[in-house]
Amino acid sequence: PAPAAAYCAMEKLQQSGRRVVPITGRPAGWCDHIARMWPVDGLVGENGAFYFYYDRLQRKMVRRYARSEADRRRDRQKLDALAATILAQVPGAAVAADQSFRVADLAIDFCEDVPALPFDQVLTIAALFEAAGATAKISSIHVNGWFGDYDKLTMSKCLFSEVFGEDLDLIRNEVVFVGDSPNDVPMFAFFPNAVGVANIRHFEGMLEARPAWVAGREGGQGFAEVAAALLET
Repeated sequence: PAPAAAYCAMEKLQQSGRRVVPITGRPAGWCDHIARMWPVDGLVGENGAFYFYYDRLQRKMVRRYARSEADRRRDRQKLDALAATILAQVPGAAVAADQSFRVADLAIDFCEDVPALPFDQVLTIAALFEAAGATAKISSIHVNGWFGDYDKLTMSKCLFSEVFGEDLDLIRNEVVFVGDSPNDVPMFAFFPNAVGVANIRHFEGMLEARPAWVAGREGGQGFAEVAAALLET
């Protein structure tokens, strides 16, 4: 679980006048709560399937999806069939416990609520997604797969343009991105000031682009470390 230090770090960053925007593979159901209740200025979820922005003055949630509702319904049918194929071919894998809260992707658990699978099995899961024509990204706990041409970076650009009125290409030197796994590679490649928390080292050799810096601690504690350094500037 994320430590309280990570939440407190987000709150301090926001109070300092900085925008705080989680970019996550976690599901829409979680993201709705985060957008409403956490000290954030919006967020991207399901690896770029959408952004959510809660307008606190109007008490209105803005939801922007990469694919239409009709496309997402068709995608779900294909993903449900693919889930059965993956579970049959990779013993020990499971559909992620948070799957029922997802709107766009399929998450296959390889170590969160199941005994950790050998990494060659994780790669097999990703290969099965890709063989079906889906995009596959490996996080620290799941392999996420989806249909459609989007990722964390493309939806982040939409969020910054449509909500903040900012061109992310023009301000990327002013942004610090913090990530932890291969599904963050598009962000590591794009942001000069990208940071990996220490568990990024578990994926040595798998990253097509590396963060400019690596924190000394893992997970939420690593994020809090980065936030503390920013607040000192």
